[in-house]
Amino acid sequence: MINANELRRGVVIEMDGKLYQVMEYQHVKQKRTALARVKLRDIQGGHSMERTFSSDEKLVRARLDMRDVQFLYSEGDLFHFMDKETFEQTTLSREQLGDAVNYLTDGLSLQISTYKGETVGVELPVAVELKVTRTEPGLKGDTVTAGTKPATLETGLTIQVPLFINEGDVVKVDTRSATYLERAG
Repeated sequence: MINANELRRGVVIEMDGKLYQVMEYQHVKQKRTALARVKLRDIQGGHSMERTFSSDEKLVRARLDMRDVQFLYSEGDLFHFMDKETFEQTTLSREQLGDAVNYLTDGLSLQISTYKGETVGVELPVAVELKVTRTEPGLKGDTVTAGTKPATLETGLTIQVPLFINEGDVVKVDTRSATYLERAG
């Protein structure tokens, strides 16, 4: 159990039988009491909501178990991973992975989070390198600040990239915001 005033970004709590991760936390002082205004993300459902708790309200903190895994391959809507310590294979569905499927490439290292033996999600690296498979060609004279254009990456994800990026280039993508970071190596 933790008090609401102990909440911080990234903390996972259990409410109404569901797991929620704190995305934003704001401490608000009022005349007689203090409040914790938080933005929560339903880990299994994926939707967000805002809640306000009194600072002395007790909440159940969920302890997630994290396992290091490596992505092996996909088969339709099933994705296969190998535990890096035990070499056991785990299969997750497209629904369990959510938006993470947009970043999975062969050999990618990530973490699977479980709660009471049930897989609740995956933690991707902050940035991944993906190959551009389709985009309009850049024009001579394009500079870094000249603008952006859509590019489709090897996983099917479409992001905005600078005009100088061409098909075949490898780009670094931020997995938290699905945005271009830089051209890779």
